[in-house]
Amino acid sequence: MTALLKVDGLVKHFVAARSVFGRPTAHVKAVDGVSFAVEAGKTLALVGESGCGKSTVSRLVLRLIEPDAGTVRFDGRDLGALNAAELRAFRRDAQLIFQDPYASLNPRMTVSQILSEPLALHDLVPSARRRERVEELLRLVGLEPRFARRYPHEFSGGQRQRIAIARALAVEPKLIICDEPVSALDVSIRSQILNLLRDLQDRLGLAYIFVSHDLAVVKHIADRVAVMNLGTIVETADAEALFRTPRHPYSRALLSAIPVPRPRAKRSRIVLEGELPSALDPPAGCRFHTRCPHVIVRCRSEAPQLLADGSGHATACHRTAELPPAENIVPSGGGFSPTLEKLVAAFGVTAEATGRSGVDQIETAPPP
Repeated sequence: MTALLKVDGLVKHFVAARSVFGRPTAHVKAVDGVSFAVEAGKTLALVGESGCGKSTVSRLVLRLIEPDAGTVRFDGRDLGALNAAELRAFRRDAQLIFQDPYASLNPRMTVSQILSEPLALHDLVPSARRRERVEELLRLVGLEPRFARRYPHEFSGGQRQRIAIARALAVEPKLIICDEPVSALDVSIRSQILNLLRDLQDRLGLAYIFVSHDLAVVKHIADRVAVMNLGTIVETADAEALFRTPRHPYSRALLSAIPVPRPRAKRSRIVLEGELPSALDPPAGCRFHTRCPHVIVRCRSEAPQLLADGSGHATACHRTAELPPAENIVPSGGGFSPTLEKLVAAFGVTAEATGRSGVDQIETAPPP
């Protein structure tokens, strides 16, 4: 299948310090040679520690910031070659859902105004039909149409995130970048939003780039996973394969660090030791070698290439074939969060029974 989005060799370095003459003297190497592809109707998850470059990649894909090198192709078009008018047209096809539902909505605008703004900006719906379209969008994300007259402060965090999702859907995009969309929500609301995103993907054929550090969430929504470390991708594979048999030592350490509420579960905990490198001065060779328990001399001088096997499982490690099998890293009983799994399953049953999206419509008492 042809990729909807193809990223090749993406690089972004930020100036961290300048001399008295204004000449750059230090750079943060936030993204350094990232490549991946996203197919239509599929979800790619970008995972890794805070500061590894996940959110920077998502902004580079949308050209919210300009890359220093590399190409981003969407539907075969090079986004770097687009002029202002063409870039604005592209923004209709690719939208972003922000992490914080409390900061991403304008407190001075009603829900109707928030959802009508992209319709007017891209001239998609005549002004006479915008109210009807706003009501359709609210129903699509499980909210009552009468909420359109309210302001963001009158909603809970989960409801605000639904409004943010509705805003992203207003322009009928092909790609949505979800930047930690559920990290600020409690577990029960998180499961509802995850089911909603999956249901919208099935119904509308959306592609997602899902940025997260929560692997329990990633396991439920991703088709493929790319693991990032210090601005580079160290492993990418189908989600099922990566959770079953992680190959890179960093991926194994991430999976083993996920807390599991099963005191008697047999697991192999990998505790990373050594110096945590800085993106200001990443180490030579493999950027993980200062903390890797399997480091050899070659790792300190030669950067490994991201090489894929016949199944599409790619790893950037000199010792992939030599490492022992990854045993007892993922709990044998299944996932990491039984509570989240039960809630996702429960709301999924509700969706099938009602024939609607992953959650029922939310109703609240009218304001006094």
